[in-house]
Amino acid sequence: MTGVTRGWDGLSGRNPLVGFVDACLRGAAQVVLQNNPLTGLLILVAVAWGAFENGQPRVFGGAVLGLVVGTATALALRVDRTSLRQGLFGFSPLLTGIAVPTFLDDRPLMWLYLVLGAMATTVVTLALNAVFKTWGLTAFTFPFVLTTWVLLMAAYQFDRFTVLTNAKPMFPGEGTSTGGSFDWDLVPTFLRGISQVYLTNSWVSGLIIVVALLVNSRWSALFAVVGTVGATLLALWFGADGASLDKGLYGFNAVLTAIAVGAVMHRPGALVTAYTLFGIVLTLFVQMALATVLTPLAIPVLTGPFNIATWLLLLPKRHFAPVPNHERVKETVVSTVKHTV
Repeated sequence: MTGVTRGWDGLSGRNPLVGFVDACLRGAAQVVLQNNPLTGLLILVAVAWGAFENGQPRVFGGAVLGLVVGTATALALRVDRTSLRQGLFGFSPLLTGIAVPTFLDDRPLMWLYLVLGAMATTVVTLALNAVFKTWGLTAFTFPFVLTTWVLLMAAYQFDRFTVLTNAKPMFPGEGTSTGGSFDWDLVPTFLRGISQVYLTNSWVSGLIIVVALLVNSRWSALFAVVGTVGATLLALWFGADGASLDKGLYGFNAVLTAIAVGAVMHRPGALVTAYTLFGIVLTLFVQMALATVLTPLAIPVLTGPFNIATWLLLLPKRHFAPVPNHERVKETVVSTVKHTV
């Protein structure tokens, strides 16, 4: 495997086309803070599986298109080449590419909307990373969140689009967002919590993503599982909506927080694990609060709670066990923040 990896790395360094493909694959992996083309390839397989399983092949097409357009836009804007090669300008446009066909009806004009959104996501990535660099942070997936919120809210004003979020604008407190049925099939629910990182409702996709994480980092895979299990059980205990629980919608933000705090920014250990568990709780609370705030707009929280909670956890700079450079998961979205602008 090491020989194959070295051969691929050498080929991608010599051939611009292969290098572009490599950057795209790494972009798919950087959503979960990994820098590995094989991880990215497996994740794209997971997204494809979920898209076809749910009868929405256009979602996979949108993922690939967003990833390619976002990476190509970064190339055209002459961003830092090292960051580009590590996929740091592909992961947010990929998510935008998934969100647009997921939340808008399938019309030819939707694809133009997606392309423009993916391009905008790359520009927003540059802008936000320039701001967050001041505090030694990165924008994580917030460029995707901000751009997609704008795209969805703008779509309400266009006759050519229909927003499919299955939510109705209302004031917080009106109606109810709790109740629903939960089938208590916990393991598939936990796995769907991982697949929902890519807006995919499939336990098989979640399992493939766990395998993809294991390819690059066993700790990242472990904390991804801890994140989805912890947040889902807590939401169940507090009486969250059963239908949303069953789809894994209360797990995916905590998955990202757990990977970032527990496996990427710190060396795993007892104190780091405790801090990560607290972060999982914080992420769930932020998600529920943000859902209330966005109720009048009828738009989803996406990965907004992960971004907010992780920023709050990292800003105090309580680095209990900072990972030495030679041990860090190399060149992830957080480890190269100084080079992203």
